[in-house]
Amino acid sequence: MDLNRPIILYMHAGSGNHGCEAIANSTLKLIAKKRQEAGADTSLPVIVVTNSVDEDRKYSLGALEKQGLCSLVEDRHMDRELIPHVLYYVYRKVTGDRESFLRFKYKEAFKVYEKAVHAYKEKNPGKDISQKPLAVSIGGDNYCYPEMVEELILAHNVFRKRGFETVLWGCSIEPDSLKDKALLEDLLAYERIYARESITFNGLINAGIPGEKVELRKDPAFELSTSKVSEPKHFLTGRTVGVNLSPMVQNKETVLGITIENYKNLIRYIIEETDQNVALIPHVVWSSNDDRRPLEELYLEFKDTKRVTLIGDAPAEELKGYISKCSFFVGARTHSTIAAYSSGVPTLVIGYSVKSRGIATDLFGSYENYVLPVQELKEPDEMIRAYKWILAQN
Repeated sequence: MDLNRPIILYMHAGSGNHGCEAIANSTLKLIAKKRQEAGADTSLPVIVVTNSVDEDRKYSLGALEKQGLCSLVEDRHMDRELIPHVLYYVYRKVTGDRESFLRFKYKEAFKVYEKAVHAYKEKNPGKDISQKPLAVSIGGDNYCYPEMVEELILAHNVFRKRGFETVLWGCSIEPDSLKDKALLEDLLAYERIYARESITFNGLINAGIPGEKVELRKDPAFELSTSKVSEPKHFLTGRTVGVNLSPMVQNKETVLGITIENYKNLIRYIIEETDQNVALIPHVVWSSNDDRRPLEELYLEFKDTKRVTLIGDAPAEELKGYISKCSFFVGARTHSTIAAYSSGVPTLVIGYSVKSRGIATDLFGSYENYVLPVQELKEPDEMIRAYKWILAQN
């Protein structure tokens, strides 16, 4: 991938999801590192288009912006602007121009991009940047969600028509979804696709994506830095099991209440049968999908044991700092488990999609026992059994 040109990173949902933050953070640092190693110009513009600038500046991307690694610009939100909403809706109805909403969404981003390129040219009048700019879709598992696919295709079209070369970065895609002709055509239009695990990689090849377009590369968040953190009360380094649970995973269970029951039984087992403590660690804090809600339920259940602590919200690198100090980790959010994997912490994943199965398969040769698909949870002690099995392998 040629990084010696202006770059836009798009489909970033905001850092309130610390997995999205981890991808963006690691990608920005990787761009800077690769440019430096190649002798490329590290001052070429890198624009991050985000769903929420406020979220990003609250966490680590704000610091990276101050260091000059990127400029942050927020999507335009049509649902927050009544007059454009009405006008664009009528226009799309009359013309059938489905991309119009996405052009509106990225209108400010293109302004910031053009201004940044103009400023760069003024400072570097002798530099040639005539090659195509690069647009990188960094949404990770966005293509796993059927409700997002149409917007992804339309957004991709908008960038291509603006003259950008496009790359799909660190993706996971359910192989069965590749039977969709429109999706397959969209993927073929990328210059390059970086699959973050082998199930997606093989699925893309088997679906007819040319091999020269596809590369298997670990999720960039495996390279996320780890911040030093102090131990909160009841957190014992090397003697604490980290626990993450998400409402998203709970919503995908097929036996009502089985997920939280398994978590409670596992924590009870750890407290009663081992010398380990428990740290409850959130990884997404969006109001609509907040890990702290189920984790607070677990905390209230066990707080009187004085063996459980609830970690507060923090940037991705700090959360990885806590996870790295754990003796074992149980996680529902993919990037909480990537933080554990990349820190050498034995990990049990409560998964729901191809990404967790694929990543575990690449690490261990199989996802069996390392990943419990939440849709398959039936018995209240399945997490205890998986915890014991993984411990026995280490």
